[in-house]
Amino acid sequence: MDNIVDSLNKAYQEFVAAAANVLETKGSSAAQKTESTDTALESFKQKWETFGLACDQAEEFVESIKQRIGSECLVDEATGNSSEPSTGLPPISAVRLEQMSKAVRWLVIELQNGSGTAAAHPSTPFDGRFSEDGGQ
Repeated sequence: MDNIVDSLNKAYQEFVAAAANVLETKGSSAAQKTESTDTALESFKQKWETFGLACDQAEEFVESIKQRIGSECLVDEATGNSSEPSTGLPPISAVRLEQMSKAVRWLVIELQNGSGTAAAHPSTPFDGRFSEDGGQ
């Protein structure tokens, strides 16, 4: 995580420096278009794109952490390992929960691909060898 923060900070600092360079270059050239202003603008554009990529990477990292934390909380709640009060639902096995999660992901992929085969294979993602309480 530190690497992502450092990368984002570095990209931001370079972007701000490039913006300041554009302003200084335009000021020293009396707002006339010159080779140095073009160079400064090109550098500014590159730093803007680099900063945007760093922001995207940071956002992806935060989303992946949110999903991981959410998944861990869901598994804890579903399997009864949570220290928080239960919702009153009976716990299910982690194996069964993972099967259901895979089934949902599989159906989402099928729906995104526009395939009508999802309804034709409803039992494929579920393994009947596992009961709701995790017995094998």
